[in-house]
Amino acid sequence: MRGPHNLLRLVRTGATLERTGAMRVIMDAMDAPPLVRGTLRFLAWPFQWLGYKGDLSMPPAVRALTALGPAYIKFGQIFSTRPDIVGDDLAAELRILQDKLPPFSVDIAKKSVSQALSAPVETIFSEFSEPVAAASIAQVHKARLRESGADVAVKVLRPGIEKAFRKDIDAFYFAAKMIEILSPSSRRLRPRDVIAHFEGVVLGELDLRLEAASASEFDANTTDDPGFMLPAVNWDLSSRRVMTMQWAEGVSMGDNAALDAAGHDRAELGERVLQLFLSHALRDGYFHGDMHQGNLKVASTGEIIAYDFGIMGHIDEYTRRVYAEILYGFIQRDYKRVAEVHFEAGYVPADRDVDEFARALRAVGEPIFGMDATRISMGGLLSYLFEVTERFGMETRTELILLQRTMVVVEGVARSLNPQINIWQVAKPVVEDYIRKNLGPGAAVRDLRRTIAVLSRYGPRLPQIVENALIRQAMPEPEKPKGIRWKSVVWLALGTLIGAGATFILVSLV
Repeated sequence: MRGPHNLLRLVRTGATLERTGAMRVIMDAMDAPPLVRGTLRFLAWPFQWLGYKGDLSMPPAVRALTALGPAYIKFGQIFSTRPDIVGDDLAAELRILQDKLPPFSVDIAKKSVSQALSAPVETIFSEFSEPVAAASIAQVHKARLRESGADVAVKVLRPGIEKAFRKDIDAFYFAAKMIEILSPSSRRLRPRDVIAHFEGVVLGELDLRLEAASASEFDANTTDDPGFMLPAVNWDLSSRRVMTMQWAEGVSMGDNAALDAAGHDRAELGERVLQLFLSHALRDGYFHGDMHQGNLKVASTGEIIAYDFGIMGHIDEYTRRVYAEILYGFIQRDYKRVAEVHFEAGYVPADRDVDEFARALRAVGEPIFGMDATRISMGGLLSYLFEVTERFGMETRTELILLQRTMVVVEGVARSLNPQINIWQVAKPVVEDYIRKNLGPGAAVRDLRRTIAVLSRYGPRLPQIVENALIRQAMPEPEKPKGIRWKSVVWLALGTLIGAGATFILVSLV
């Protein structure tokens, strides 16, 4: 339920951050202004007794996020790839959240596998290891098939994970609703839609049959991509709570020392992982939505191995073209065209000034070019972009949330491999290739043929379709029922507490 009882969950978020010492660590890492630092700690301090103690053996930030639950761990995983925002020390600390969380026992895992596959583990596998990786939703065991002797990875959902995520999601919905009520200017960001999108992504991760299907589709799309491979799914040994795949041997992409020792070129790997992501997003419209270091390995042959396909992104062809044009415009420093694309796609209200928007975009893009990548403050850039979008009334595009988030994660991975990487220079050949193939005369002819084919199928029905549309347009709009007003007295009494809770949840998300 998404009622005010979730206020306790939000207050407990801030209290846990303070009790574990994570509040101070996060504020220091992000170089928060003294006023913000003092205010947040002042609000959290009286409630710290409500916070979770967590595992005392863990570093403060990891301790707080793991104590708060799987949804919070997800956000920590994202920032583990962004040392330019949270600093090298905190990013390295948060990397524990990718695949080194406390596991549940192997006996519980075997019981889950036996129930899911309707057979004792011993009859299927000749060997079944202790957990080799443990993340927020599931953990992985290395096993050997009794029949063939092949090594496989067996992924098993954590017990009770569905209930734990539901509790967090409900609290996030409540926080988003309170933010919209207390801060009308935030409604353009559509916080509830953002949470709904996050909920859909998470629920998809909780059914491993869907992950197996995603892996199969992704493999079909990327078979011919050089330097990239995926482990094969064993469908006979997969179900809703268990998934079995080919074992992939390699060095973790988060272990720079091991990559260097194996003789891999980290600069080339950083470029390749970024270009692969852009190719999948633009060419296929289907991309890995969780490409942090914990889900990437490098084989002895130099191939990048991706796994964990619980979060996959999909964008339609039109949106891909818009996205490519925006990227291409930035690369070409054609800010007027970037502004026009935003207006044509409806991303910016039509009553705003195109030239003024183009000037604002120039202020965002120009500092990037001709500058050493290490001197670019991504935190400052994102902050300025937020100011620009607020000034021009842009709404959050929920269909692009995962794409934007994954771009941030992949850039973080590439930067961790090569701090000198310039994302625009690396992206340029991929974007130019897409533009050439999909926005030129040949693409126009393909679109025309496709349009004619659709019209030919609907030809006999077109007159009736047009007539029905005109009739609907001519009919007066039904009077909208008057909504029930919020119980102002209740919210006024709880206003201060709700504001504090909303602040705490925003700190956790940002």
